[in-house]
Amino acid sequence: MIPRARHLVAAALSSALLMLPAFTGVANAAPDSRVFAVTLAKTPVDVKRVADYWQPARLKNADPATPGAAATPAPSSSPAPSSPAVEVPSPVTRTTAAQPVAPVLPRKRTAATTMGKVFFRFGDKEYWCSASAIAAKNRSVVATAAHCAYDPRQAKAADYWIFVPNPGENGETPDGIYVGASVSMHEDWSGKGDYDFDYAFVTVHRGFKWVPKNGGYVMQDVGRLQDNVGGQGIELNKKPGTYSVAAWGYPAGAQPDGSHPFDGKSLKTCRQGPTRWTSAVSLDLQKGVQLLSCDFSPGASGGPWLIGYNPDRGLGSLNGVNSLTWNRDAKDWYDAVSSPYFDTTTGEIYRRAAAQTTPGKVT
Repeated sequence: MIPRARHLVAAALSSALLMLPAFTGVANAAPDSRVFAVTLAKTPVDVKRVADYWQPARLKNADPATPGAAATPAPSSSPAPSSPAVEVPSPVTRTTAAQPVAPVLPRKRTAATTMGKVFFRFGDKEYWCSASAIAAKNRSVVATAAHCAYDPRQAKAADYWIFVPNPGENGETPDGIYVGASVSMHEDWSGKGDYDFDYAFVTVHRGFKWVPKNGGYVMQDVGRLQDNVGGQGIELNKKPGTYSVAAWGYPAGAQPDGSHPFDGKSLKTCRQGPTRWTSAVSLDLQKGVQLLSCDFSPGASGGPWLIGYNPDRGLGSLNGVNSLTWNRDAKDWYDAVSSPYFDTTTGEIYRRAAAQTTPGKVT
């Protein structure tokens, strides 16, 4: 039987038939350096508009146990992206892009709480995914799956995009809400939905919390993301089979047999052994990395893959994000999850996001 794979976005998606020959390409091959950056919310007025949309009552109800539908891959003939482009700095050298990034603790804690959820809209429908804060010189970068920030089918970035680290089960935001400022991705995702590049780095604005006042709520600035929760490091060009990885996320969707073992309200992890190459012709995935014995379901999309994870510090090094979940034996349960391969081009895209600046204090 042919294995099946699905988006891990918190949504019920149509399955895609996949083939699983082992990828035989060379690790650290020289991919094209094509970064595409799109504005999400640029000005303080934009930030306030997004914030007002995600009032506490809406956040509390934005976490259903049964997710809705989400974007699917774009056909190869999809139009050029139409969202407003972001001005980006000069390209970094590939030597610099390939260098690892050290994880960072938050300023006032001895352990990081980087993992959380992103909430957003495509059209008139709301969605959510998993994500994590990443160490960066602007102290304001979130890593997630590209399909959790940009729909290549519509050639459009997500609307009302926010990141909530360490979310409570009833919509609480103990570490603040961070409105997306811009999303950096590979143009082969934005142009044709190539799953080799189903990852994105989102630069976020300073965070805020809702504070009750006069029967309503006002925004209270809480500072930069990394200062509050810390940031995971990054390691690139790691050949599958040579390291162990822990995958994290908030799974919620149904298993192939229709059961719902996860409710999307608590953080889950798959800690397994070495990874391996995988591919999927129908999704243009040629250099995917697969982690076996992981039963994540939709909702875990964008959650981090961490190597060298230290549970006492809550930190490791990002080496992938949840992209697709797999039913390899075509039975009633997901049994693997995969990520795009994180290589030097990934480092270039990350460094573009880390170089973006955002306005000052939230008001």
